[in-house]
Amino acid sequence: MQDGGAGERTTVLVVDDHPLVRGGLGTLISSTADLTVVAEAGSGADAVRLAAELRPDVILMDLSMPGLDGVEATRRIVQQQPGAHIVVLTSFHDRVKVREALGAGAIGYLLKDAEADVLLAAIRSAALGHSPLDPRVAGALLPTEALPTGTAGTTGTSPLSAREADVLRLITRGLSNRQIGHELGIAERTVKAHVGSIFRHLGVADRTSAAMWARDHGF
Repeated sequence: MQDGGAGERTTVLVVDDHPLVRGGLGTLISSTADLTVVAEAGSGADAVRLAAELRPDVILMDLSMPGLDGVEATRRIVQQQPGAHIVVLTSFHDRVKVREALGAGAIGYLLKDAEADVLLAAIRSAALGHSPLDPRVAGALLPTEALPTGTAGTTGTSPLSAREADVLRLITRGLSNRQIGHELGIAERTVKAHVGSIFRHLGVADRTSAAMWARDHGF
């Protein structure tokens, strides 16, 4: 982050091959008191160069660009800067694209129709090292087979209770706490308590990491 004590701002590099999109994102981000766009890149190659020069706190990365696409640009940036915080911002939400982007090293994945406040919150979250993920793409992190209700994965070593496994299954489908409560017939505050317990048991800090844990452990 830029120097300046209490006034420091999170620096953002915006990468998109459409000038109007870049301009709109730049206006939105820089209108806040704590975020600032330090550069815009219209190609993957420019993104790699500017990321190395400027070392921004967060990089918003489009996927579909001519020449060097967003996945390969992400891979190269992360190779140069293992701690880079890259959040994909794209229109694509199919399983292959999500897994390619996260596999290349992106820590977050958002869709371009996200609300402005969601996007800004995601940038702030990514700057802290968290993994903002659009709920609509969360299921792409998991195998095609869904977790049967009340089970604890195929490994038999899950630290979760049956109810927590139910909640995790619905988290991986991208449901909010309110939607999970409706699905399971329990209060939203009870869901929130279960989610906190899941995070503690799994040693994760957010829903994306919990979904990735589920994928890795056979859910």
